[in-house]
Parts: sequence; structure tokens; C-alpha cells
Amino acid sequence: MSDSTPSHRKIIHIDMDAFYASVEQRDFPEYRGKPLAVGGSPTGRGVVATASYEARKFGVRSAMSSRIAIKLCPQIIFVPPRFDAYKAASRNIREIFQRYTDIIEPLSLDEAFLDVTQDKLQIGSALEIARQIKKAIKDELNLTASAGISTNKFVAKIASDIDKPDGLTFIGPSKIETFINNLPVEKFFGVGKVTAQKMNNMQLFTGADLKKLTENELVKHFGKTGHFYFRIVRGIDEREVQTHRETKSLGAEDTFTYDLSTTEEMHKELDIIAETVFKRLQKSQLKGRTITLKIKYSDFTQITRNFSYLHPVGDFETILNTVKKLLEKVDMEERTVRLLGISISNFGEPEIKPRKPRDPEQLELF
Repeated sequence: MSDSTPSHRKIIHIDMDAFYASVEQRDFPEYRGKPLAVGGSPTGRGVVATASYEARKFGVRSAMSSRIAIKLCPQIIFVPPRFDAYKAASRNIREIFQRYTDIIEPLSLDEAFLDVTQDKLQIGSALEIARQIKKAIKDELNLTASAGISTNKFVAKIASDIDKPDGLTFIGPSKIETFINNLPVEKFFGVGKVTAQKMNNMQLFTGADLKKLTENELVKHFGKTGHFYFRIVRGIDEREVQTHRETKSLGAEDTFTYDLSTTEEMHKELDIIAETVFKRLQKSQLKGRTITLKIKYSDFTQITRNFSYLHPVGDFETILNTVKKLLEKVDMEERTVRLLGISISNFGEPEIKPRKPRDPEQLELF
């Protein structure tokens, strides 16, 4: 963690541009300059993991179904993901970061926060460090990144998205208040489509509008997140760059080439997914108390069901048997299934005394 005071921190947020697609276009010249989707398929199955900027011009976005992507861009090229290649590139990017600071908080393979308040090379300027990092990524890895620079994580992250791709945006202390005042509410952390619509219905469209509400009013309308909104609209974000992020959950899922309609088919796929989760738990040396089953139907609606044990579990049999029991409790309503997923969370022992044990044979869905 950084020992610098919040008001003097120099934070950089680096966000790679269309990372998976850019790695594919780098490694395979025939994809360059063409609309590309990583994930999904030309048959309309699956979803897009990342779209190249050529595809984004047609409206193709991450998490979009292949079927919709094809309608928007009939000439789109689908390629299967190569996670080993993306992980290798991510490691190379991390090595570039480490030339300047050891205070690095990876958010995913393609983005991270850096605290360069006291940089290794004594450059002093966070803006110059960001420039050098972007140049090194371009020169050494033939990839582009966008960078946001400010005194806190919230503003730095928003700034990195302002001028994509290959952007570089610095928002200094004197400009933070104006920046947040003009920021649309949907850009704030925790504000999804539903919350943004609720805010708009309340005539709240920008940070300046949110600032008019008291902290109690924000909490009344938006729950505990209201405390965060109250502070962030005033430019207050004291969160430090965390060099070690705690693992909150671990899991695996699969989208199938054809819809599953029978319990036997689903059990077979759950067996494979459960084994993957089990191996990942072993590799991470983790056990968890909550096992969650994720189901996505052919109409793209999605549900989750979970069960919590009194103490951490991580063996293959418990994981598989639990998700099978959870599946039994789901009313399929004659719908077919396109995706199944399993995840484990609540790692470690409970902090409070648990309730009376429940029989896994009588799972409660919640």
C-alpha cells in the first residue's frame, strides 16, 4: 500500500485498447483493419468477449450476442479466445509498469491502477510516466493503451476512458471539481442502467445535480452507496492502490454449441465445469463456503442459485453434488439452456457463529 496522503497521491489508470482483439490483430496480420470479435461464433452462438475498433464502429460491443453482432456487422470475423496469449501479453505489460513503481493494483488482464507518487526513476511527473509507459507498450509489444492521470482512483479511471483509443488524459487537482460536476451520472461507480434511470427520473443528470442532495437524502434513495456518491461528487476518494487484491470468488462457465434440454445433458456439462473449478481452487489453495450455480437460458435470461455451508469446502464431489441439487430446485419451464456456470465465494471461516446446520439434501434457494 501507499503511505502517501490522499491529497498528494499521483495515480495512473492504464486501460488497454480492445485488448484481446488487439493481440489477435497483432499476431495475425490478416485480421488487421478488419472488424473482429473474440468469442462468439458465425453461427450466432455465444457472446462477444471483445470487439476490435473496426467492429465497434458498427455498434458491436463486449457481452453482445453473436447473433446481434452479425446483424450489425455481417462481415465480422469471429475468432476463439487465446487466453495464454493474453496472459503472456499482460505479464509483459506488468513488467513495464514495474520499471516505474511496485504499487500496482491489477483489475484484470488489461487494466491496472499505479501509484507513482514516489516513482522508482524519480521522474516526478505522473503525466510523463504515463507517456513513457504508453510508448513502451507500443514500441515493445505493438499494442496501444489509454491512460488517465489524477490524484485519486475514481477520477483516473474515468479519465482513461475519455479519449480512447491511445488516449492520455490528465485531470489535475484544480480541475477535479469541474470535471465531476459535468460528469454524467451513468459514469459513476455503481450506477447501472436502472440506477441511472432512477436518477434521471429525479432530474439528476450530472455530478453537480447529485451534489445538491444531502448525504442522508442520497442514502435514502440509493442505500449505502449514497455515502460513496456524497464523497465522490466532492472529489473525495481516499482508496489506496492495493498491491494485493483479495480474491472474492472463483469459478468457471461454458456456453454450449447447442441448447441443453435434458437433465442428463446438464449433469454432463456440470461435471466438466465442476472439475475446472476444483482444479482452480487447488491451484489457488482456496476453499469457500458459498457455491453458486449460474444458468442462462436460450432467450438470454439468466438466474443464479446458491447454497452456503458452515465451513469452507473445495472438494470436487461437494461442488458437483451441490450444483446438481440446486439444479433440481429450478423450474425449467420447458426452456432450454445455453450456458451453465459454477462459482465459489466466501473464502475462509465465518466471522460470526453460524446458524444451525442445514442438510445439503434440502437446499434453500435465495
